[in-house]
Amino acid sequence: MSGERPKALSVTTPRPAPARPRHRVRTRLGLPVPMRDGVKLATDVYLPDAPGPFPVILIRTPYSTNVDYNVQDGVFFAQRGYAVVVQDVRGRFDSEGEWTPFVHEAEDGYDAQEWCGTQPWSTGKVGTSGGSYLALTQWLAAPCRNRHLAAMAPRVGFSNLYQNWVYTGGAFQLGFNLRWGAVQMHTRTNRLQHLWVPPELQYSALFRHLPLITGDESAGRECGFYKDWIRHPDHGPYWERLGNVERSYGEIDVPAYGFGGWYDVFLQGTLNNFVGVRAHGRSERARRGQKVLIGPWIHDLGGRGTQTRTGEVDFGPEALVDLRAEELRWFDQWLLGIDTGVLDEPPVRVFVMGQNRWRTADAWPIPGTAYVEHYFHGEGKANSLFGDGRLDRRPPESEPPDRYVYDPANPVPTLGGSTCCGEDITPIPMGPRDQQPAEWRPDVVVYTGAPLEADLEVTGPIKVVLWAASSAPDTDFTAKLVDVHPSGFAVNVAQGIIRARYRESFERPSLLEPGRVYRYEIDCWSSSNCFGVGHRIRVEISSSNFPQFDRNPNTGHAFGMDADLEPATQTVYHDARHPSHILLPVVA
Repeated sequence: MSGERPKALSVTTPRPAPARPRHRVRTRLGLPVPMRDGVKLATDVYLPDAPGPFPVILIRTPYSTNVDYNVQDGVFFAQRGYAVVVQDVRGRFDSEGEWTPFVHEAEDGYDAQEWCGTQPWSTGKVGTSGGSYLALTQWLAAPCRNRHLAAMAPRVGFSNLYQNWVYTGGAFQLGFNLRWGAVQMHTRTNRLQHLWVPPELQYSALFRHLPLITGDESAGRECGFYKDWIRHPDHGPYWERLGNVERSYGEIDVPAYGFGGWYDVFLQGTLNNFVGVRAHGRSERARRGQKVLIGPWIHDLGGRGTQTRTGEVDFGPEALVDLRAEELRWFDQWLLGIDTGVLDEPPVRVFVMGQNRWRTADAWPIPGTAYVEHYFHGEGKANSLFGDGRLDRRPPESEPPDRYVYDPANPVPTLGGSTCCGEDITPIPMGPRDQQPAEWRPDVVVYTGAPLEADLEVTGPIKVVLWAASSAPDTDFTAKLVDVHPSGFAVNVAQGIIRARYRESFERPSLLEPGRVYRYEIDCWSSSNCFGVGHRIRVEISSSNFPQFDRNPNTGHAFGMDADLEPATQTVYHDARHPSHILLPVVA
């Protein structure tokens, strides 16, 4: 079903077009740049064909210096007066050393910045750029505070490897981790699983393989770090050693312009880094130099701001933002000293879906946000969108609970949302999608509000407080916020998951007492959506979102080590003692 295109209600101020190319470009390719331990990393350099020196933009990648988008960046910025250095990270493609994700990026990033800042064609000012893992290389090196590092422009970056990459709410990001870790990145070069392979080799079969610990082997690979991720399902020292930017915000002393999408797997990391460095950065310059832009995009940021359509929704021309030009404004300001006006703008710029307009603010969450409870109600038959589940602001009193059976052999399929990275390489629906096929299922309980009499803008962090019991010693609970259009089109706005054993602590899991009622907080990250007049607010509760997340087998066994599956009976409470609700950030 195609999404309805809401009317755009405002127009943003046009931004100046990016500076036109001024220089021809010359290259020096495959330079062996030594790190502190003598390992040499393959490095390509793009230079303006003009007398230097030039400020430098550094891009560090595990995906090859020669892919089109890295070459395009090299040419684009070199034409506009920058030296651009693109480097294969350790152990990937033409670089020496052993490939182990995350481990060497802080020290190697520092050493690469030092090399960039001391070349004869360099002014000594270095900026960093890149998205996804290329953003990770920036954030991990930032706390080292290289003397030459003057600005960063990380796109879709993480903040905590455990909490907003490999695991989310204690659940394993199966679709992303298996495709990226076990399949693509297990060796020196990319090894994609082509989508045309026979059924037994397709992702639909690989995602269902059990036990999870041998998922790499089911794809014909051997990937040690993928197995290590599964052997460490709890947050702890293993993950802290690999990467946690959040613990180092006080050591970061560089301005950063972060770019993200409401349907990106690294949305929360992008927001966390903006908020964290703005609050705790080492200097006033760093704290005031944080900026963030979030659009209605999945991981590729709408083809870097060139597409109006994400998933099943066309967000109109307001969604078009030249993100490469935004980076140029940022680097011109910090590396060339040109007043581009970028520092005069509010530091937060987010796209309000539903109205299809941009909102700016001085902080995140937006000052003055009101957090409003919307409570679950029903007469014990909220199963599916045909049930009696209701949602309103009135606290519940005496109401029977709702029950459903979660069978991990028949999980609720992922229908859109925030996995990674694109449907051309990960065959999972992404972004905003019609949720009705999932809402027809009896193992999804649905709570829907009355048609709205006035627009309601929800912008900010979203949380579900759920009171529930399970017949299993461990299980999952999922939550989804949905905008129901008058036509019935039900588009996902935000989502979350909690693995029951981590309801109290991600470091010290504890199993359930079957049948006992527990309180769960399900973090649905953040979003921005205007629920229009005549639309309805809906919350879905279930226990699976597969294959974005692994299926909880309901056994309570050690994670990922066996193939046992057990059905579980789940009970959702909404009464005076157990007021299950969603907390919505409402802005005027």
